Amino acid sequence: MTEDTATITSSSDDQMKKAISHLEAELTRIRAGKANPQMLDGLVVDYYGSPMAINQVANVSVLDARTISIQPWEKNMLQPIERSIIAANLGVTPQNDGVIIRLFLPPLTEERRRELVKRCLAEGEQSKVAVRSIRRDAIEKVKKLQKDGLSEDAAKDAEAEMQQVTDKYIALIEKHLAQKEKDIMSV
Repeated sequence: MTEDTATITSSSDDQMKKAISHLEAELTRIRAGKANPQMLDGLVVDYYGSPMAINQVANVSVLDARTISIQPWEKNMLQPIERSIIAANLGVTPQNDGVIIRLFLPPLTEERRRELVKRCLAEGEQSKVAVRSIRRDAIEKVKKLQKDGLSEDAAKDAEAEMQQVTDKYIALIEKHLAQKEKDIMSV
């Protein structure tokens, strides 16, 4: 493999790793019946006119398997945090006692579990599309190199290498999805 094709393969590998990281982050936001502070990652609160992550304005902790506790560092942040959680449509209603906000996660019904599995599969499909798109772009770069003088054998080898890398990441996506589905469907 030439230096140019090795660079293309390495770059594509890095991009595919980022796609997997994104999938992992999205799957942690989909709850599997257990309380997880990562469910609140990405939620933004209006903090004196500027958007801030919830974990930057409050202490987020898990009290038990079905309860998340959010204790703001300033009492006047209770309402904005509560509004943010309601607007995020997490499927839970915040309980505000004037000092702390608690999120009680209801047990998942069979129907809700199936919906969550469908959401996971949709996220997985988006990741697969991203990985395949990265492969397509890399193969186009190799073909451009071939027009600029790269031998046909080297181009075929580079395309085969890209396909192997793609297959590896598609299998990893499938593994993540199977694990998440198992987590969601277990009672």
